[in-house]
Amino acid sequence: MCLHMDIKKISATHGIMWKPCPFTRHPALLVYIVLEIFIHSVRGLNVCMSGSATSCEECLLIHPSCAWCAQEDFGQVRTLNSRCDFSQNLLKRGCNAPFIENPRSGISLLRSKPLSSKGSGVTQYDVIQIYPQKISLSLRPGDQTSFEVQVRPVEDYPVDLYYLMDLSLSMKDDLDTIRNLGTKLAEEMRKLTSNFRLGFGSFVDKNISPFSYTAPKYQDNPCNGYKLFPNCVPTFGFRHLLSLTDKVDRFNEEVQKQMVSRNRDAPEGGFDAILQAAVCKEKIGWRKEAYHLLVFATDDVPHLALDGRLGGLVYPHDGQCHLNDKNEYSAANKMDYPSLALLGEKLAENNIFLIFAVTKRHYVLYKNLTALIPGTTVEILDQDSKNIIQLIVNAYNNIRSKVELSVWDHPEDLNLAFTATCQDGQPLTGLRKCADLKIGDTVSFNVTVDARGCPPKGTSKSFTIRPVGFKDHLEVSVDYRCDCSCTDFTQTNSSRCNSAGTYSCGMCGCEPGHLGARCECEEGEVNHQYLSACREAEGKQVCSGRGECSCNQCLCYESEFGKIYGTFCECDDFSCARHKGILCSGHGECHCGECKCHAGYIGDNCNCSTETTSCVSDDGKICSGRGSCVCGRCQCTEPGAFGDTCEKCPTCPDACGTKRECIECRLFNSGRLADNQTCQRMCKDEIITVETLKTDDSNTVQCVYKTENDCVMKFTYSEHASGQSVLTALKEPECAVAPDAKTVLLAVVGSILLMGIVLLALWKLVITIHDRREFARFQSARSRARYEMASNPVYKQSIPSHPMEMDFHMHNIKSCNGGVH
Repeated sequence: MCLHMDIKKISATHGIMWKPCPFTRHPALLVYIVLEIFIHSVRGLNVCMSGSATSCEECLLIHPSCAWCAQEDFGQVRTLNSRCDFSQNLLKRGCNAPFIENPRSGISLLRSKPLSSKGSGVTQYDVIQIYPQKISLSLRPGDQTSFEVQVRPVEDYPVDLYYLMDLSLSMKDDLDTIRNLGTKLAEEMRKLTSNFRLGFGSFVDKNISPFSYTAPKYQDNPCNGYKLFPNCVPTFGFRHLLSLTDKVDRFNEEVQKQMVSRNRDAPEGGFDAILQAAVCKEKIGWRKEAYHLLVFATDDVPHLALDGRLGGLVYPHDGQCHLNDKNEYSAANKMDYPSLALLGEKLAENNIFLIFAVTKRHYVLYKNLTALIPGTTVEILDQDSKNIIQLIVNAYNNIRSKVELSVWDHPEDLNLAFTATCQDGQPLTGLRKCADLKIGDTVSFNVTVDARGCPPKGTSKSFTIRPVGFKDHLEVSVDYRCDCSCTDFTQTNSSRCNSAGTYSCGMCGCEPGHLGARCECEEGEVNHQYLSACREAEGKQVCSGRGECSCNQCLCYESEFGKIYGTFCECDDFSCARHKGILCSGHGECHCGECKCHAGYIGDNCNCSTETTSCVSDDGKICSGRGSCVCGRCQCTEPGAFGDTCEKCPTCPDACGTKRECIECRLFNSGRLADNQTCQRMCKDEIITVETLKTDDSNTVQCVYKTENDCVMKFTYSEHASGQSVLTALKEPECAVAPDAKTVLLAVVGSILLMGIVLLALWKLVITIHDRREFARFQSARSRARYEMASNPVYKQSIPSHPMEMDFHMHNIKSCNGGVH
């Protein structure tokens, strides 16, 4: 069931005008609705009547739910009946509907051509990538209204690519590599678009000291005396060499002609060149109906604004085109280097995507610059630029996979809040960008707008919403609904005001010296019987002690602190809560002692921001899913989590899994993040590769995972004192080496033979032991036989010493043998 159906009774009671249910999908409006319920449901609180508005315009400014009754016979007694109330209450109190002034915010579509699906071809000049293209908003202060913006990057959109190359001496090998770049690059890019054009320019640095060699002997040849490379061209700031063209052979021809130059310090003047390539649209040849890619190839760091003062250049860059007839930058020695802010402004103004193609040792520096310059990416360039084609293709695909909205000429009195709905269909509050898109995907953004106040009467303003790098944009014109229609019937010196005042919207505005609801009294008259009308309640001070009672109404004193007002002088605009000494933190208005916060802020002193953009981590989650966003800052709830978006958490259960994806994509260009081309956006940690991983540090988390090839990858995760995450990983996974088939066969045969030999040896050993035992037994038996025959005295014949004894023995033997006795 929809939210507004559940609270229908509450809305009817308090006069809240509910919008259709689908709008409750948007969190910003949902918060607004909940606040409405809270304001109207607290017993005794009526925000409209508490403001003590004295005119229709003042009533409209108190709260977007407040309405004014312009009926003449309504509220005869001003101290008891307020004309400013909720519209439902005014109807109940007898105000007829035609006299109720309650303007609402509204939206009108002025241009809404449908989105296109293809970029090139006969319709390339009418391609639409944003819907709608023009709208008009009528805003009542404080009354939020929303509209939806859809963006679809079309297929086969024309591409203009300008290759801007550093031609300092250290880039000599790179120049040799790209001599046939045009043909190869065109072949690859035409796989992505059928309408491709290529241009070329080069830069070195300002030809003044201390940036370059300025001695006379170096004027024509800065490499004079340099043994490794004795000849080069004079130093120059920026040269435009080839306007954008589809004849890619011209690119190769221009590159063939080029020679490197030499400057003195390490940083280069590349930002001068980038700015000129961006703003000199006619000479470069940027087409309105094309993607503009500016590839900036260098192997060193850039000079920034204020560096020029080292050479005496005190004038800041003016952001204008300064190419002379020779297509050379003529103001290189006259103005300072451009600032990052100016560079970002001009790139966005001309819809240019800047691609930093830099060497690995400067990757971190340029990566930090991308956060300051919208629509910028960075890729790692090989030392000799061999990977430049793949680098450009990857960067182009990365750019096409993202949509980010930017706001131009944003009026200060308007609050804008964005909710992105990307390809997964889930609304992301506070985000104005979507990533990981495929060509042809449509994404939408809900934009909530509200005005904080009213400009001078008749003022209208406008702003533009533009996807970064797109020519398409949405024009938004704004007018303010701060006036009441009843003021069209204003009467001066009206008889309704005793000819002493101006009648407007049911009330009299008395001339000086006259008082009363109908200007019936003169200032200074005191009638004590009407003093009770100047007290808020019996026993309270007359006019709250901050005014005088005259003609049954209070005249409030003036205060150096601010305005005292109200029927009984009970209100002021300076007795509200402060934050750091600032009333309502500067994010709200003080009404009758209470802060009325501007949209996007809550709290007693309006110091708590409801904006969640600062809490969104690189993976698009609020506080990395480990905390909650409170007042625009993350409060981490996961034990061990810390960081601005709770992104750091070595002890979290998912720490190893999260960092594993970064190891895979950064070191081996594999895994989920590599496929989606979000590695650089989500993986900003420093990664150190080592041959041997140390695991004895108690401050690091040990992580191990199995790769697709059944190898084991090990790394550690730790945090430096500076707060930077550091990953230390093995250069290569540990893999078991697969044995050779011949080796395996020999090993098996050898094992069988060895086993047979061992078995034979065991059999031989057993037989030998058995034979020896039998032989020993035989020898023992033989020994016993000899003993019995030769050594046993029982069987040994005795030799008698006397003949008679011999006869006796013989007789015994015969007797034993059966002889006759």
